[in-house]
Amino acid sequence: MALKILGLSGAVSHDPSAALYIGGKLVAAAEEERFVRDKHAKNRMPYEAAKFCLNQAGIKPIDVDAVAIPFAPVSLFGKARWHYARRYLYAPERAIDAILTGNRRYWRYRGRIEWCLQQLGFDPGAIVIEPVEHHLAHAASAYLCSGFTEKTAIVGIDGKGEYATTFFGWGENGKIHKIKEFYDPESLGGLYGALTEYLGFDMLDGEFKVMGMAPFGDATRHDFSRLARFESGELVVNTDYVNVVGLKRYKEKGKGYYFSPKLVEWLGPRREGDVADEPYVHYAASVQALFEKLSLEMIEYYLGDIIRETGKIAFAGGCALNVKLNQRIIARPDVKELFVQPAASDAGTAVGAAAYVSQRRGVSVEKMEHVYLGPEYSNEDVIAACARHTSRPRWKKLDKVPEYVAELLAQGSPVAWFQGRMEFGPRALGARSILGCPSVPGVADRINAQIKFRERWRPFCPSMLDTVGPQMFGESHPAPFMTFTFDVKEEWKKRVPEVVHEDGTSRAQVLRREFNPRYYDLMKALEKRTGNGVVLNTSLNRRGEPMICSPDDALAMFYGSDLEYLVMQDILVEKK
Repeated sequence: MALKILGLSGAVSHDPSAALYIGGKLVAAAEEERFVRDKHAKNRMPYEAAKFCLNQAGIKPIDVDAVAIPFAPVSLFGKARWHYARRYLYAPERAIDAILTGNRRYWRYRGRIEWCLQQLGFDPGAIVIEPVEHHLAHAASAYLCSGFTEKTAIVGIDGKGEYATTFFGWGENGKIHKIKEFYDPESLGGLYGALTEYLGFDMLDGEFKVMGMAPFGDATRHDFSRLARFESGELVVNTDYVNVVGLKRYKEKGKGYYFSPKLVEWLGPRREGDVADEPYVHYAASVQALFEKLSLEMIEYYLGDIIRETGKIAFAGGCALNVKLNQRIIARPDVKELFVQPAASDAGTAVGAAAYVSQRRGVSVEKMEHVYLGPEYSNEDVIAACARHTSRPRWKKLDKVPEYVAELLAQGSPVAWFQGRMEFGPRALGARSILGCPSVPGVADRINAQIKFRERWRPFCPSMLDTVGPQMFGESHPAPFMTFTFDVKEEWKKRVPEVVHEDGTSRAQVLRREFNPRYYDLMKALEKRTGNGVVLNTSLNRRGEPMICSPDDALAMFYGSDLEYLVMQDILVEKK
């Protein structure tokens, strides 16, 4: 019988998800937010996501061999809890709690997982729950899914797991070896998150906005080096300014933030609104520059020799979604390939924990080639959703979907594209997307203003044929998941200006046909009409909402925006 491991994340009160491995193959993975329509699904358990995974595989709870969770007890005799207590002595209740009841969060989480499993029909007395350290789950999600057979450098950088914030190690023959961890408050993810809050955005989501704002600023205008330093192998974050807790936090309108009043005294009032204005664009540039500098220094210090030996790196944790840092890592002359686990944030730890337990039980997991791992809906499902909708949508069945949609795009119309199994992770990769033609002037502004309702300065990204990537970037590094930016060649800046960011880069998906044939054929059809096998691609959702999952979700979004065309499987819905 094939080994069946169910991974369930949600330990750190956000981004719960489920992933199911059967015989080393990842057969399903999904985030809870998509089903419950609550972005990041804070303080929820992955009930709907787990139910989907079991149904997709056609198995029952009794068939599951083990449930893997990406959170584990931390010993009092290690460094982690003592480091946390010492650095947070200014908040004595936190420090004492770390020493006396430092695993309380683990036991609370495990209890909630057990409750969730009972609701799903598991026998609580029979199911085996295997805890995996949070950063080990991140590391496993990167290394074990990379497909790398050589010795591989492993990096994990995020806000915080149990106590650890940063992981450096290496993998070989399916085994992961830890070299160094840093512990809270020594967290680059926490530092970046604190500045994200200061710049007027929410943590977990706004970091992408800070990264998008940074190219509009000048990092040399402000020296942010006082916020953190890396010396003699140790990272130290300045908790006079950021990563603060308790009474040290800056408070506004009853809400506490992860930065202190001292930061406001230094930089001025916290930013508000949607405009990318001075001096805040320069602050965004400065924190991005500091983040890149410290990350690269730490990678070189702990992993430089391993990288020079084999050239392979696997990277996960929320900070692995910082595509500008990833571009600089790839730029190292000794790097042959960087694999960034596409659901690198905490949602991906469900995959990592399950992969780690599968490997530990003797079943190696397959390379992650794609993330089309969520629900799929038939034409009949789409037609039924249209019949249910109050607007009584007009619909028709298309014979040649890629050609029809390519013609709409070439004429300048954005199109909502709902095809196949939903993506796992934060990037729209041609299953739940809004598409535009990147050579049509103004299409990005139109999508921003009329459909996405988001900040005008945020960039749009291209999907492209695998034949186009090397031409557009002069770079053949694999990029299937939109986890890297590349410098765009001058000719292509003129050909597809709507997907080139302020700094002359693009965050690209370079697609091989075998993983999404219909999306690939759409780009081929667009190439025949415009000469460019590139499409503007952004996620099918509105600002502040999770990506669309079902046809009902898609219709609700369609009639709540100025979109004119929605194509779900073979069904075209258009507004009168």
